[in-house]
Amino acid sequence: MHSILLRSLNAVVATARVRHKKARQHRPMGLSGAVTTFVVAACAWLSTGITSSTFAQSAPVVGIAQSGASVTARAKGMFDVKLTPEPTDGNLAGVLDRMSADKQYRGDLDGVGNGQMLAVRTPVKDSAAYVAVERVRGTLQGRSGSFVLLHRGVMDRGAQSLTVTVVPDSGTDQLVGLAGTMDITITDGKHFYDFAYTLPAR
Repeated sequence: MHSILLRSLNAVVATARVRHKKARQHRPMGLSGAVTTFVVAACAWLSTGITSSTFAQSAPVVGIAQSGASVTARAKGMFDVKLTPEPTDGNLAGVLDRMSADKQYRGDLDGVGNGQMLAVRTPVKDSAAYVAVERVRGTLQGRSGSFVLLHRGVMDRGAQSLTVTVVPDSGTDQLVGLAGTMDITITDGKHFYDFAYTLPAR
């Protein structure tokens, strides 16, 4: 499963090598180490590494239920992501890598996401971790506003886990009070999200 993610990120890694070759020459970490960390972190950012057929290529299935003063719903769709390595503080170069991410969401969540990620690798193969904060702006099933997602990914000798949750009280405008979790999968090289959330009823 890990090899599938690596293949899906080949183009991203190649682009990063070309665009950031000069910057890396001033960092203590070698090119091979930097690329390894980049790939590991990108795998975590994009998904837990599970290739799934859960999501159809057609329009997403949506479920909404209203209970009292809140609405429980499920939003599905696709997204594109662009990862860009960023400079790391000199004291942390070779230990932490920092990246920015720009996402375009389509489907029940229609908007853009912008985030920052810190990733760390260890001397043990396939053991690494990352954290990221992403601000999403757009329309969620007809309600517009913004909110913040907190990502936490861990790779323990190849075993991967990822949690993506809405930061409490980060919703704005029509998304005030938003809470929920987002699952991310890769199918046939495409990225899908499954967002289970609650919102105050209108």
